Amino acid sequence: MAMMPKRVKFRKQQRGKRGGVSSGSCTLSFGEFGLKAVETAWMTDRQIEAARVALMRETGRAGKLWIRVFPDKPYTETAAETRMGKGKGSPAGWVAVVKKGRVIFEMEGVPYDMAREAFRLSAHKLPMKTRFISRGGKN
Repeated sequence: MAMMPKRVKFRKQQRGKRGGVSSGSCTLSFGEFGLKAVETAWMTDRQIEAARVALMRETGRAGKLWIRVFPDKPYTETAAETRMGKGKGSPAGWVAVVKKGRVIFEMEGVPYDMAREAFRLSAHKLPMKTRFISRGGKN
C-alpha cells in the first residue's frame, strides 16, 4: 500500500525551492545506525517502499526500523499529447522533500556489518547520494 496523507487541505501544491540544508532530523534520534541524504531530492512513495523492502530482506526482518520521511507533497502530471497551456495537470503521486543532511532511515538491533550492507542495498533504490552513519562513530 502506498504511503500518502489521509487528507490534505489543498489538492495541488507549488513545487517550491529545492536548495538548502535540512534544518531538522540531521542526527540519529531512535536507532543505532542510519542513512543520511548527501543531496537534495524528491523521494516518491514507491522509492521509500522499495528501500524499506530491500532493508527488510537483507536483515531478515531482524531489528527495528524507523522511516524518518513521509511523502506529503502532491506532484502533478499533464496527460500525454496535451498542448501547452490548458492549466496545471492532475495530481499523479506523492513525494517527500528530502534536503541535504536529513536522516532518512534509522535501524537498531542488528550487527554493524549487516546494517551497513542493508543500507548500501537500499541506497541503490533512492534518487540521491546517501551516507551510512552510526552512533559509535565507526562510519
